[in-house]
Amino acid sequence: MKFPAHIWNQLKNKTSKDFISALEKDGWERVETIRAEQIFRYPDGRRISIHFHPNKTYGPKLLKALIKDTGWSEKDMKRLEFIK
Repeated sequence: MKFPAHIWNQLKNKTSKDFISALEKDGWERVETIRAEQIFRYPDGRRISIHFHPNKTYGPKLLKALIKDTGWSEKDMKRLEFIK
């Protein structure tokens, strides 16, 4: 998955709080919280685990993996107001 530089410039500043907000807008439901780990499930059965540290950003590899797990495209991220 490759995104243009202007997209990565926006993504690298996103916190776990921003990511969780976008997940909830997209219909993901929090099903479990274990310490700093929040587990979300999508109605089709997909599952994602987010480590919640409110003001910290994700490294590029982890962020890329999380976006891949959600199945979001650039268009989806714009619809969810995760990027401009």
